[in-house]
Amino acid sequence: MVTLLLDSTQLEVVLSVSERALSFRKGNVVIDRSTITKVQLTDDAWTWLRGIPSPGTHVRGVIAMGTWRSAGGEDFAVIRRHRPSVVIDLDGHAEFQRVILTTRHGLALVQALRVEVAEEPVDVVEIAAETGSTPVPEKKPRKRKAPAAAPAV
Repeated sequence: MVTLLLDSTQLEVVLSVSERALSFRKGNVVIDRSTITKVQLTDDAWTWLRGIPSPGTHVRGVIAMGTWRSAGGEDFAVIRRHRPSVVIDLDGHAEFQRVILTTRHGLALVQALRVEVAEEPVDVVEIAAETGSTPVPEKKPRKRKAPAAAPAV
């Protein structure tokens, strides 16, 4: 899952080694806050995907990572399965017109973009937790089935 770092001037999408390889990208995606025009939450990022991967990786319904080219411009996507996502529309960005990310921290990102933040990059989840604007979801332990009793002999 991507890490989102936000400071007073920019949003940085930090990609893991595997995400960089699958998206055919050498570095992180850096977005000036002034280029962000709209941020939307969605339950299914696949409906926002447009064009063809160039370069990128696409396995229908499973994964979409990389640059997507269409008549409308270029988008950057990191989409995994049918999970909650965030769509960031940009105006004046050097590379992309839209960034689509699968993240469980979409609400925290939307709220953090409305708040004045420090000069140093901070994870959007930490910003939301500091301002108290959204609860940080805790991972619930998985329940396991009890082993079945052995049949009597």
